Amino acid sequence: MEIWWAFLLLGAVVGFVAGLLGVGGGAIMVPVLTTLFMSLNFLPEQVVHIALATSMASIILTSIASTRTHQQHQAVLWPVVRLMSAGIVLGTFGATFIAARVSALPLAIFFSVFMAYVALQMLLNIKPKPSRHLPGAVGMTATGIGIGSISALVAIGGGSLTVPFLTWCNVRVQQAIGTSAAIGLPIALSGSIGYAVAGWDQVGLPPFSLGYIYLPAVLLISAVSFFTAPLGAKLAHRLPVATLKKIFALLLIGLSAKMLHSILTH
Repeated sequence: MEIWWAFLLLGAVVGFVAGLLGVGGGAIMVPVLTTLFMSLNFLPEQVVHIALATSMASIILTSIASTRTHQQHQAVLWPVVRLMSAGIVLGTFGATFIAARVSALPLAIFFSVFMAYVALQMLLNIKPKPSRHLPGAVGMTATGIGIGSISALVAIGGGSLTVPFLTWCNVRVQQAIGTSAAIGLPIALSGSIGYAVAGWDQVGLPPFSLGYIYLPAVLLISAVSFFTAPLGAKLAHRLPVATLKKIFALLLIGLSAKMLHSILTH
């Protein structure tokens, strides 16, 4: 029962942070789920893959809830979502099969290095200068492939990549965050399908798994995050987001270091 309560609490935090900052779903879930799954004695060589897949599947409802709230504020640029979606789906789905062939330690190292980059970006408040316009269909598709591929390997909704890209292309920050939330849905859907297929014939997966996706965790996390994501999105304009991002960055570094230490010691 303690594990189930941990999943529910994780869902509450993940949803709120994703709605508030536009990033953070997988960044929080993957290291925490890795630790929780180790406590359940999942196979060490599979635990990171299960954490990535479960995180990706849990983002689906969070993305829907966050997108609905941002759409109410007219902050989603749907033409941009449509242009990027094909590349997003292709990149995310393909990268899940790459992740399935990589062992747990390299995946954990890649995740930790990427989260260090995200944390540094937040701590130093690094923002690209709006210096260009959105590219054409080919450029948007290629960008979608790149964002989708990295998102699948670290199980994020793409906010830490999509928001800077759109800001660089002269999109207002509020619209960049709202559009990123909408782009998170095709990332989560294609990534979940990819991890389910890639892990379908794996031996030793825990009961109630769909490929690499651990369904009990997905259901409990999603049941709470669906309601806390809109709350975070509504408070995005009322709370000191810049300060909260710096605190969140330190949390990311701590969680990633803990995850890497857990993998190394096992």
